[in-house]
Amino acid sequence: MKIEKDTVVGLTYELTDSDGKVIEQTDGPIEYLHGGYDGIFPLVEQALAGKTVGDSCRVRLEPDDAFGEYDAGLMHLEPRNKFPPSVAVGMRFEGRGVESGSTLIYTVTDVADDKVVVDGNHPLAGRALDFKCTVTAVRAATAEELEHGHVHGDGGHHHH
Repeated sequence: MKIEKDTVVGLTYELTDSDGKVIEQTDGPIEYLHGGYDGIFPLVEQALAGKTVGDSCRVRLEPDDAFGEYDAGLMHLEPRNKFPPSVAVGMRFEGRGVESGSTLIYTVTDVADDKVVVDGNHPLAGRALDFKCTVTAVRAATAEELEHGHVHGDGGHHHH
């Protein structure tokens, strides 16, 4: 079966930075619903269209194709008393974007006596990435998966 709209694709992948350093890789196959459901980067989805089990591909993702350009406006200096006493670099907090009003995940990048620096950019924002993958399975999506716009696990429906 070929990968086309409304198929569930199983694949193993490796995501590396422009220097070849592995950022993330699968331990086993992951699945996504193919056909514009936002389950995978659009450029990767385009590269996989028409492929079958055993096929591989490599896609170079520029920042705009992956996690976007780095936006210095998403870095904020906040009063220390807005955070729990245990706040530490690397912790993540949900917050509202000042200009967008949308919910963002902020990562603590620095902690001082009375201030905390938080960054609302994705950790990989501004970076070019290489996505290498191998197709491990292709099947028709179920009606329920199409209705929900994502893959359901081995046990059928999962909680939303």
